[in-house]
Amino acid sequence: MLNDTITHAERELYLTLLELAQQQPSAYEWLTRLPTWLNDIKDKANYAHAPAYQASVARLPQLAVNHVDLNSDILTIEASLNESQRKQTTALLKQLMPWRKGPFQIGGQIGDDESGIKIDTEWHSDWKWQRVAPHLSRLDGRRVLDVGGGSGYHGWRMAGAGADTVIIIDPSCLFYHQFMAIRHFVGSADAHTHNTGRYRTHYIPVPLEALPEHSQLFDTVFSMGVLYHRQSPFEHLQQLKGQLVKGGELVLETLVIEGDANTVLVPHDRYAQMNNVYFLPSVAALIGWLEKAGFSEVRCVDVAVTSMKEQRKTEWMTYHSLADFLDPNDSTKTIEGYPAPMRATLIAKK
Repeated sequence: MLNDTITHAERELYLTLLELAQQQPSAYEWLTRLPTWLNDIKDKANYAHAPAYQASVARLPQLAVNHVDLNSDILTIEASLNESQRKQTTALLKQLMPWRKGPFQIGGQIGDDESGIKIDTEWHSDWKWQRVAPHLSRLDGRRVLDVGGGSGYHGWRMAGAGADTVIIIDPSCLFYHQFMAIRHFVGSADAHTHNTGRYRTHYIPVPLEALPEHSQLFDTVFSMGVLYHRQSPFEHLQQLKGQLVKGGELVLETLVIEGDANTVLVPHDRYAQMNNVYFLPSVAALIGWLEKAGFSEVRCVDVAVTSMKEQRKTEWMTYHSLADFLDPNDSTKTIEGYPAPMRATLIAKK
């Protein structure tokens, strides 16, 4: 028997936007575009694998879920799995590989990954959250936008931290269906406990530039791991700013290099084997960019060199990973000879 997880989640998204539009008229433009956004991601002409991904999510079994912990580093859905359910669920989730952002656990209990299915993703996204979370304004009751949210791991953690509404955006067809697979097991665990009982965590499969400009709907906007992929970083910063309410908080995490306020690396061809990396500023330069874009109270709260323990090949992501992108004789350099990946997190106010 097929489930209706995707249909139900999309209905919850529609109702959430409809409710929001009654308070904030700018959300009506989101409602107008929503049918196109959701239809496009399922169109085989756009995404050849879309029907297969939808089928994998629809065939996930119903489990007797005991508890969902959105605050654990391994986002855990506590449930009992019989052997048949384990095999079926594992096979279907593996049809949605590669899993890059997580980790997740389906079944068993927190700290007990022997009886559950552990989705050991390429990235320890929990490590990034541990670096970022202590510096955030409290998310309780806030409306949050997570730009480039991947499989949705950080979006779930934002909901776990008390956000009133989280909207994740990312144009990836695969990531959208990975989110829906986790949504299937989370069910209503993230729902409001008052009034409507609406889901709090939603996913729209579009890039930032597809959103209506100057919506000013969100108290907090996250952009983590996106800026260096943009050909026009200032345009990206302005688009982020346009989604924030006055006084709202931007959380920006991106690749940086050492240097002064005038230092910016523009890779000639590839950077760490990525052909879509355009600008890597120093922290000082990035602070200047944010101030030039009109943000205030800009501060850098964390700088971390990416380790091969944080990003690596796993059973759930079997392709090349960080170890393959670094100089085999000098791990402080990429295979192209640039400084190895280092990430900074900056927080600013609109």
